[in-house]
Amino acid sequence: MILYSTPSIQSSAAAISECRLGLPRAQLGPAPLYLNVLQSRSSHKHTHTPYRPSCMEGPMSHRAPLGPPSAARFHRRRTSGTRDERYRSDVHTEAVQAVLARHVERKVAVPMPSKRRSLVVQTSMDAYTPPEEEAGPGDDMSGMEHWMSRPSQLGPAHLGSTSSSSSSTQSGGSGNAGRLADSLAHTHISHLNHSAPPDVTGYSSDSSHSHTERHHMANMGTIARNTQKYGNAERMETGDGVPVSSRVSAKIQQLVNTLKQPRRPPLREFFVDDFDELLEVQQPDPNQPRPEGAEMMPVRGEPLGVVTNWPPSLEAALQRWGTISPKAPCLTSLDTAGKPLYVLTYGKLWSRSIKLAYNILHKLGSKQEPMVRPGDRVALVFPNNDPVAFMVAFYGCLLAEVVPVPIEVPLSRKDAGSQQIGFLLGSCGVTVALTSDACHKGLPKSATGEIPQFKVPDWTPFCLQNCRNSNSSRCWKHSSEMLYKTCKDGSVLGVTVTRIALLTHCQALTQSCSYTEAETIVNVLDFKKDVGLWHGILTSVMNMMHVISVPYSLMKVNPLSWIQKVCQYKAKVSCVKSRDMHWALVAHKDQKDINLSSLRMLLVADGSNPWSISSCDAFLNVFQTKGLRGEVICPCASSPEALTVAIRRPVEDSSQPPGRGILSMQGLTYGVVRVDTEERLSVLTVQDVGTVTPGGLVCVVKPEGVPQLCQTDEIGELCVCSIATGTSYYGLTGMTKNTFEVYPVSSSGGLISEYAFVRTGLLGFIGPGGLVFITGKMDGLIMVSGRRHNADDIVATALAVEPMKFVYRGRIAVFSVTVLRDERIVVVAEQRPDSTEEDSFQWMSRVLQAIDSIHGVGVFCLALVPANTLPKTPLGGIHLSEIKQLYLEGGLHPCNVLMCPHTCVTNLPKPRQKQPEIGPASVMVGNLVSGKRIAQASGRDLGQTDDNDQFLFLSEVLQWRAQTTPDHILYTLLSSRVTAHSLTCLQLHKRAERVAALLMERGGLQEGDHVALVYPPGIDLIAAFYGCLYAGCVPITVRPPHPQNISTTLPTVKMIVEVSHSACVMTTAVICKLLRSKEATATVDIRNWPPVLDTDDLPKKKPPALYKPTNPDGLAYLDFSVSTTGMLAGVQMSHNAVAAFCRSVKLQCELYPSREVAICLDPYCGLGFVLWCLCSVYSGHQSILIPPVELESNPALWLLAVSQLRVRDTFCSYSVMELCTKGLGLQTEALKARGLDLSRVRACVVVAEERPRMALTHSFSKLFKDLGLHPRSVSTAFGCRVNLAICLQGTSGPDPTTVYVDMRALRHDRVRLVERGSPHSLPLMESGKILPGVRIIIANPETKGPLGDSHLGEIWVHSAHNGSGYYSGYGEEVLQSDHFNSRLSFGDTQTVWARTGYLGFLRRTELTDANGERHDALFVVGALEEAMELRGMRYHPIDIETSVIRAHKSIVECAVFPWTNLLVVVVELEGSEQEALDLVPMVTKAVLEEHYLIVGVVVVTDIGVIPINSRGEKQRMHLRDGFLQDQLDPIYVAYNM
Repeated sequence: MILYSTPSIQSSAAAISECRLGLPRAQLGPAPLYLNVLQSRSSHKHTHTPYRPSCMEGPMSHRAPLGPPSAARFHRRRTSGTRDERYRSDVHTEAVQAVLARHVERKVAVPMPSKRRSLVVQTSMDAYTPPEEEAGPGDDMSGMEHWMSRPSQLGPAHLGSTSSSSSSTQSGGSGNAGRLADSLAHTHISHLNHSAPPDVTGYSSDSSHSHTERHHMANMGTIARNTQKYGNAERMETGDGVPVSSRVSAKIQQLVNTLKQPRRPPLREFFVDDFDELLEVQQPDPNQPRPEGAEMMPVRGEPLGVVTNWPPSLEAALQRWGTISPKAPCLTSLDTAGKPLYVLTYGKLWSRSIKLAYNILHKLGSKQEPMVRPGDRVALVFPNNDPVAFMVAFYGCLLAEVVPVPIEVPLSRKDAGSQQIGFLLGSCGVTVALTSDACHKGLPKSATGEIPQFKVPDWTPFCLQNCRNSNSSRCWKHSSEMLYKTCKDGSVLGVTVTRIALLTHCQALTQSCSYTEAETIVNVLDFKKDVGLWHGILTSVMNMMHVISVPYSLMKVNPLSWIQKVCQYKAKVSCVKSRDMHWALVAHKDQKDINLSSLRMLLVADGSNPWSISSCDAFLNVFQTKGLRGEVICPCASSPEALTVAIRRPVEDSSQPPGRGILSMQGLTYGVVRVDTEERLSVLTVQDVGTVTPGGLVCVVKPEGVPQLCQTDEIGELCVCSIATGTSYYGLTGMTKNTFEVYPVSSSGGLISEYAFVRTGLLGFIGPGGLVFITGKMDGLIMVSGRRHNADDIVATALAVEPMKFVYRGRIAVFSVTVLRDERIVVVAEQRPDSTEEDSFQWMSRVLQAIDSIHGVGVFCLALVPANTLPKTPLGGIHLSEIKQLYLEGGLHPCNVLMCPHTCVTNLPKPRQKQPEIGPASVMVGNLVSGKRIAQASGRDLGQTDDNDQFLFLSEVLQWRAQTTPDHILYTLLSSRVTAHSLTCLQLHKRAERVAALLMERGGLQEGDHVALVYPPGIDLIAAFYGCLYAGCVPITVRPPHPQNISTTLPTVKMIVEVSHSACVMTTAVICKLLRSKEATATVDIRNWPPVLDTDDLPKKKPPALYKPTNPDGLAYLDFSVSTTGMLAGVQMSHNAVAAFCRSVKLQCELYPSREVAICLDPYCGLGFVLWCLCSVYSGHQSILIPPVELESNPALWLLAVSQLRVRDTFCSYSVMELCTKGLGLQTEALKARGLDLSRVRACVVVAEERPRMALTHSFSKLFKDLGLHPRSVSTAFGCRVNLAICLQGTSGPDPTTVYVDMRALRHDRVRLVERGSPHSLPLMESGKILPGVRIIIANPETKGPLGDSHLGEIWVHSAHNGSGYYSGYGEEVLQSDHFNSRLSFGDTQTVWARTGYLGFLRRTELTDANGERHDALFVVGALEEAMELRGMRYHPIDIETSVIRAHKSIVECAVFPWTNLLVVVVELEGSEQEALDLVPMVTKAVLEEHYLIVGVVVVTDIGVIPINSRGEKQRMHLRDGFLQDQLDPIYVAYNM
C-alpha cells in the first residue's frame, strides 16, 4: 500500500485557533497536575521548576466531574456575542491581552504603510469572492454561518504603542509634518573633505557657501521618459538640518523614533579583521536553563497479545467476513444531507474486490504484455465523498498483490501540491490509476483531454465501472507495501511498509482500542491516509466493524452531523480531529436529542498537537451533560514513518486521570522541561497521548547529531522500535539510514538495543507512568538564534490577538526562511474581506508585540493576503510548503505587509572604524610608498605633427579648412523622418559668419558676452557655436525644453541662462514659439528672459570682420552639466584646453579627413559635445550625427547607419545601448535579412561619467555578435566635470582588462582581487586607455597623500585639457583651488592636479602598450559624492541597485539613497499593482544577504518615475526630493521596523 500524507500542512482554522497556552482552573475543576510543581531551589532566581519525573509523587486524586456552575459560566461566555467563538481560548487570549496592555505606556507611533487608493480598492470587499463561489472547498463550515454569533466590531482599547498616524490611503498619507526633530548619527551622502562645486540647484549645508544665491530647479537634464510629477518645489530639510516641508519625513521620523527603542539586547561585539566581515555569532546565554534529570530510559509498551481468532492477513479477514457474514454492514457512506447513500456489506466488498483484482491483472494490456504485474504500484484517485469505491479499490489492489497509492484528488488546476504528487507517481513507476467514472470526468483536463496536474508520463486512468464479472481466483502471496509523506519543504517521500508490519499495526490498534466484532465506528477523518485509513479502512475490516464515513462536504454544511450519527447508530467509537469537536461545540445550540453515552472511545487524531487540549476540554465541558464521559476522550500520536506511536486507552474505571502539565515556554525554546504555573503568561499546557502502542519500544533522543538518549527533563525526538513501522524511504537509501536505521546510544556511548529504531518526527518527552507528552513536530520546528520555536505555538498566539475574527476563517501560516545565516519567522494570514487598512495595521502591530513578548522572538515578515487566496489542500487545510514557495518566489500577492528586520536581525557585522591611511610620515623611496609602487600612470605625449596643429584657436582651424578643402563634408545629420543633411567646410564657415553678423547687428553683443544656444541636436547647433566664436562671444549649449513636459524642463533652461549670465538666447523658430507659449508663461516669468534670437532667418551679408582671439587661455565656451546628485555646475574651457582636447582625441582614435565616425550622443556637455561639435573641425573627419531621440521611434537607425555607411568607429551612450538591447532583442534575424553587418566596426565606445556597466555592454555584444560585432570592439570612455575625457579606448593598444574584486573589501576602501565566481565578487572593467597628454595619480581623498598600486583612492588628473575652473556667475571661484588646483601633501608636491571626485584604482597589467611598456589599467569604482556612509562603511548605490534588480522579475529599475540613518530603496514595478507588495520582502532580503544592510523604507512606483539624465545616469537626489515632498505617487511605501 502507498499512503500519501502531509505532516507539513498546517491544520485549518478551528483546530489551530483552539490554541491555548494554559487552562483556567474553573474549567478543569480541581485541576490535578500530573506534573507536580516542585519547590524552587534557592540557587535559582527564576520561578521555573526543573521537571524530574523520577521523583514525581504517586497517583493523583480523581478529577471531579464538572458541575453546572462551570457549564453555565461557559454558556454565558459563549453566547455573549462579543467574540468569534471559533477562536475561543480564554487563558491564551488573556495572556496575549495582558502582554499587549504592557505596551500601552510606550506611546511609540509606528509609521503606517502608504498605499495607492487603487490598490486599496482592489483588495477591499469588492474584490472578495464569497466561499460559495469558490471552485474548491474552504477549510471551514461555510454553510453554518447562521449558527455563528456576529463578530464584535470593537476590539480592545486602542493601544498607544501601535497607534499609527492618521493616514489616508493616498500616497504620503500622514498629514504635514514639521521639520525633523533630531539628527541621529545620521547617514548622509559622504562628502569629500574638500567642498562641492557651487550647487545652484540645491540645499548644501556647507556654511562656507551660505552667501551664494541658491536657485531651485526641477529635474535638470532629465530625459522625458514619463511625465515627471515632482521637482524641488519647496525648501526641504536634509539630514544636515536644512528646512523640510514634507509628509513622508514625518513617517520616517516615526520610524526613526521607533527604532531607537531597545528591542533586544545587542549581541556581544568582537574585533574583526579589516578585510573580513564576519557575522555576529550567537553566544549561548549563560542563564539559559539546562537539563538536570537522569538519563531517560526506553519505555516498552504492553506485550502484543496472541488471539487465536485473529486472521493471518487482512485479505484473509476480508474473505472470512465476506463468506461467514456477507450481510454484515462494512461501510456506510452519506450524502450532503446526512442520509445514507450506500451501505457496503462485507459480502459485496469481498466479491467486488475479487473482480477488481482479476481485471487489474488480466484485463489491462494483453496476455503477453500485461500492463500491471504483481508488485507494481497503482494510484487510487478517489474524492473524499466516495469511501465505498476507495475501499473496493484498496482491497482489490491487495488481492491482486499490487501496491495501492492513495492520492489527493485535484479539484482545480490551482490545487496545491499536485505537481509534487505527480513527481512521486512518476518516480515510483505508476502507470495505472484506479478511479470512479464520475471522478474521472470531474478531474481538470487540458485541451487534449490529458490530466496535466500530475505530470506523469503514460499513465492510464482505469474506471471501476469497467470491471466485469469473473469467476477467476488464485492463491495470493504476501508482498511489501509503501506509505507516502510530504516533507516540510513540499517534497514527497515514499515509506515502504511490509505486510507483516501493516497486520501487526492493525493488531496493536485492536488491542489498544479494545475493538470487538460488529462495533460501529463514526469516522470524520480522511479515509485515504493516516488515522482515518488505519482505523476506518484496515482495522475495521480485521474486526468486522461497521464504519459510518462522514464526508467533509457534509461537515461543512452540518458540523453536528458526526454527533448525530453517533446518536443514531449508537456508535461505540468515533475518529475525529480537534477542529471537528470545536465546530460541533459552536454549532450544537443546546440540542436536546444529543446522547453520547454510547461512546466508549473518542479518538482525537491530532491529539499530539499541544493546542488540541483546549478543544478536548471545551468539548467535555459542554457535552458532559449529554452523557459524554471524560475518560472517553483518547488523543493519539502518529507519524507516516512510525504509524501509531502512542494512544490513550479507553478505561472503564476513571480512577487514573489524564496527565497534563503546564510548561514554561522559555524552557521549551531551550529544549528543557520546566513546570510553571498557570498565572504566568508564557506557558504551554500539554496533555498526554497515552502510553506506547503494544509491542513497541520508545525512547527520546536528541533531535540533532548523534542519537543520544535525552535526560528526563529534556525535549527530544521520539524514536520507535517495533514491527509495526515503516522500513525505508522508497529509493532513498541515504535518508532511509538516517530515519529508519537509528541506533540510540546512552551517555556512556553504548547502544541501548541491537535493533534499529525509527525516527517519528515528533518532539516531546516521556512522563511518569510511561505517559507520552508531545510538544511539537520536527517539521514545525523553527530554530532562531539557537532557540527552538514551534510554528503551531506562534499560530496560537497570533490567533489570540484581538480582534479575533480578523484572520479569515483562521487561515494562518507560520514558517521560517533563512536570511543572513539564521532562520527568520514569517507569518502569513488571510484577512477578512471587510477589514480596513487601519484595522490591518493595528492587528499586525499587536501580533508583533505579542509574539515578541510571549515567545521572545522577532518576526521577520508579517503578510496579510486577501480572503480565499492561500493555497489549500483538497480538504481545506492551508498548504504550508506551497505558501512558503510562493513567498520565496515573490508570488504571494499580499495586500498588507510589515517587515521587521531591525527587530529580529541581530547578527549584522560590527560597524567599522576607519583605519588611518598612509600619511606624510610614511617612508617614501623613489616612486615607492609604504613598500608599494605609487599608483600613477600617463598617456603618451602630444606631438605637433599636422598642419592644423599650428593653430591655437578652433575658429582659425575652420577658416583654414574652408579655404583649403571647401567641399570636404564635415557633418551628415541622419533622422528617421527626412533624408540625410550634409554640411561641408565652406557651408559651415558661411553659416557661422551669418550667425556672427546676427549677433553683432540684432543682438548688439560685445566681445566676451555669453550666449545660450537652445537647439535640438543638429547642424544649427554647430553653426551657432562657431558663429559665437566668430563674433567673440562665449557659447553655452543648453538642452531645449521638452514640448510634452514644459513644466519641469523649462525651469532648467531658465536657470542655466540666468546662472551663466547669458546676454541673449539663440534658438530656432519652433523653440522660440514654444518659449512664448501659455504653458511656458505659466511655468517661468518670460519677462526676465534676455533677448531671444531666431536663427532660422539669418542675414545674407557677412560681418564686417571676424573676431581674432589673442589669448589662448581665454574662455572658449562654458560646459554646463548636472551631476547625478543634482548639482548644476558650469566648467570654463579655455582655447588652449579645447585645442589640446581635440588633439588628444585625434591621436587616440586616429582621426583623419578620410575617416567617418558615427556619433549617437547628446551634444550638450562633456565628451558628447566635443565629439559632436569640435573634433570634426579640428581633425577633418566626417561625423555622422544621429540624435538619440530619433531611436525612440526607430531603434535600428544608429546600427543601420553604421552598417550602410561602413563606419569603423562609433560613439554612443548607455541609454542608447540599452534602447538597442531592449528594442532590437527579438529583431536580430529581421535585421540580418535587411543586410545589417557590423563586422567592420573597429571601436564602439560608450561615453559616460561612471563605472562601466559590464552587464549592459556584455548583453549588447552578445546580442549583436551574430550580426558581425566583435566583442573586443565594445569599450568605454571616462570623463568628469574637471576633465571631460580622461580615458578612451581608441583604436590601438591592448584589449580592456577585467578584474574581480571583493565587494566587502571595497566597502572599507580596499581592493582585494578574487577569482571569477567567488562569493561577493564584483566584476570591474577598465574604463578605457588613458588619453595622450593625461597623467593620473591615485590619492587619499582625506589626507591628499599618494596611494600605492591596487589601492582604492580618488582619481586625480593633470592634463592640458583640464577645465579652468567653475563658473559661478557671482564672481566667486571658491572651489578653484580645491577641485582644479590641488597638490599632494607629500611626494610630488609641485604638480597641480584636478580632483575628479571619483574613486578608483590603478593596476599594472602584464599587457604592453604601443610603446612597449607595461600597461597601467584604470578602474573606476564610483563617485565620492554619491557614495553612502552606512554603518561606518562606504557603499556605492549601483552595487545595491544591482542586487535589488535581481531580487524579483517585476523590478525593471531601482534607485537607492540615504535619509537620516535609513536606506531608502525605490523600485519601478513592471506588472500588476497586485505584485507591488511582493517586492518588499524580496528587496529587504536581497540587500541584507548581499550587503549586510537593513532597508529602512521600500517605495514601489510606476515605470519611469526614477529621473535619468541625458547620459543615462540616475538623478538620485532629485528622486529623494520628490519622495520627501510626496510627489512620486507611489503604489506602496513600506516602512520596515
